[in-house]
Amino acid sequence: MGYLRKFAPQTNSYLLVVTNRSQVALYFTADVLGSAIAWIVFNVYRKWIIEPQVFGEKLPLELDFRFLVGLVFVVGFWFMLFSVAGFYKDVFRRSRLKELGSSIGITILGVVLIFFLLLLDDYIATYRNYYQLLGSLFVLQFCITYIPRLAITSRTIHRIHQRKFWFPTIIIGDGDRAQKLYQELEAQEKSQGNKIIGYLTVNGSSTSNAFGGKVPFMGDAKQFPAIISKVKVEEVIVALEDTEPKELIRVINDMLAFDVAVKAIPSLYDHLTGRVKMSSIFGTPLFQISYELIPLWQGVVKQAMDYLVAFMALVVLSPLILFLTVLIKLTSKGPVIHSQERVGRHGKPFTLYKFRSMYTDAERSGPALSSKRDPRVTRLGRFMRKTRLDEIPNFVNVLLGDMSLVGPRPERQFFINQIVEKAPHYIHLQKVKPGITSWGQVKYGYAENVDQMVERLNYDLLYLENMSLFVDLKIIIYTLITVFRGRGV
Repeated sequence: MGYLRKFAPQTNSYLLVVTNRSQVALYFTADVLGSAIAWIVFNVYRKWIIEPQVFGEKLPLELDFRFLVGLVFVVGFWFMLFSVAGFYKDVFRRSRLKELGSSIGITILGVVLIFFLLLLDDYIATYRNYYQLLGSLFVLQFCITYIPRLAITSRTIHRIHQRKFWFPTIIIGDGDRAQKLYQELEAQEKSQGNKIIGYLTVNGSSTSNAFGGKVPFMGDAKQFPAIISKVKVEEVIVALEDTEPKELIRVINDMLAFDVAVKAIPSLYDHLTGRVKMSSIFGTPLFQISYELIPLWQGVVKQAMDYLVAFMALVVLSPLILFLTVLIKLTSKGPVIHSQERVGRHGKPFTLYKFRSMYTDAERSGPALSSKRDPRVTRLGRFMRKTRLDEIPNFVNVLLGDMSLVGPRPERQFFINQIVEKAPHYIHLQKVKPGITSWGQVKYGYAENVDQMVERLNYDLLYLENMSLFVDLKIIIYTLITVFRGRGV
């Protein structure tokens, strides 16, 4: 996400692509410099205003090694808090009002933490000095970091409103609703940032002179995976007619597999039930299909725990890994590690690593799921599957960023195609990283056929609806119980 084009009306040509990374770097630089300046000024205030009340004279600020270490710690601390608060996420779609509230809240939290960590033992004349320290640190940190952030956000929003920056957008549909939407977007005095680069239909054909011939027809909505691989798309607006409810559900399901913002035109029912939440007073009424399944701060903690636990597991289990490597080599021919292509988040394929638990020619007749008494499984492999030891190399996938500790188990495209035919909503699982263990794995276990995969899907969808760090912890505990009891198969 974060792909944005800069448009030059004078030359009617596209200039430099403004990436999410460069915009994040701008916010990061402002926050780091602001936090450093705020801490330096605050320490001058401590030496010149607070401590003279104790020692009777103004003390100099010594820029020694200890002070520099403290400066690095404080700046890193603020950067961590700002990251958890989501200040560096989706940086082209910022709301200044929400940013103000977030900045006030996160600054209060940070100041209180710094006070108890670093300032509680300060020399003071009266307890009133504590309030002065807290107040001055808050004012300095908030003003010196928020004002530059506000300036960057305002400048970006202004350029989007002027159509200098825009999001490459595709419309799904070519009926009256779609064409009316296009006219509204083009007529806006202050652009929402949507530049319509093409449109798709659900039947693969287009009405004559759709959109006045100003928008290129790009084909059927089913071709979206191929189209997005060739054309950079940031947003998709679904503008199908009310007479196409089944197509609407199918299209939204298909779009959810990709890292694009999906919006839709609300119906009267959506307005009456309160589903439409406006983010722009002057904008066209659209509601966005939310991808946020877990609060941002929990998402950051979850990812940090993934990397930490995966690294520690590989270190602690290294003797067991070596032992299993020798056993696999001694008991059957073939490689120790079995690698296989699986489908991950947003439908992106990755290579999954496991200890080989089958004979090398196990799938000579094509992809096939394993069963409890599968003759293709080696004797050692049967034990490893019961205790889940064959999945230890999955921790490498976690470190590579392809998987999480907890999440729906990744499947092969061969089986996904079959599952989607029976349960199109399976595609929702691709909104999150696949996991080493899952609610479906704990509650249902391994699936031996596609029908059982569909049954297990219900548990994984339930996980998505209740996703939290607490639920992850429960799943990990149940997984450990399964491992120690040897009930993996």
